[in-house]
Amino acid sequence: MPFLDRPDGRIRYEIHGSGYPVLLFAPGGLRSRLEMWSAPPEGPPRPWVDWTRGLPAAGFTAVAMDQRNAGQSRAAIEADHGWHTYAEDHLALMDHLGFGQFRVLGGCIGGSFCLKVVQAAPRRVTAAVLQNPIGLHPEHTTYFPDSHAEWSREQRAARPELSEAALAGFGRNMWDHDFVFCVDRAFARACPVPTFLLPGTDIPHPAATSAELAELLPGVEVLTDWRGPAHLPQQQAGVLAFLKRHTPAP
Repeated sequence: MPFLDRPDGRIRYEIHGSGYPVLLFAPGGLRSRLEMWSAPPEGPPRPWVDWTRGLPAAGFTAVAMDQRNAGQSRAAIEADHGWHTYAEDHLALMDHLGFGQFRVLGGCIGGSFCLKVVQAAPRRVTAAVLQNPIGLHPEHTTYFPDSHAEWSREQRAARPELSEAALAGFGRNMWDHDFVFCVDRAFARACPVPTFLLPGTDIPHPAATSAELAELLPGVEVLTDWRGPAHLPQQQAGVLAFLKRHTPAP
């Protein structure tokens, strides 16, 4: 299992297939890890395509990863960490693999990871797929801070040396914002790369957030009916067609 060494830890990743690279950000919130793409043998099917298989079958390289402090990735947690810290990991991984340009596809929290890495390196990211993006639900504004508190307790139980103040500061940097947490509406309105949106419909993935993204993102393509086994073929076809349209010429 390959790992990327970072100044403050290590990041687990996998590479599948060959072709133009797509960096994948799995669902799962701060527990985002590459196993989230595939359904567990004993569990129900996922409502999304397993892109670690779907992309290579269509001629792309899929780069999957465990986010820092999820799955098998371990790194520091400091009070000044936040969305930018994840974006630094993402760019470092693609540097390590020798991919100058790439596309991004993210589910759940991965939608915000996509937007942040676009903001950080707009000339490197050539297109973004936002699947079920998270956001601030207008009627459940404490959902993510509450989830962060639970995640922090898990981290402290596993790593008692972690600072409660650092965990709290990290949480504020992540969740004390509105909209999609990682960027503001002005950035979405001026987003410099093509985007494809698979809207959310529940508390962590609010319909209101997806509706705003659909209104703000320039020229965004939207696939409304995408979730669940009945829609997997059109989900896969729509995303792959978008990615192929936005593949730079060799």
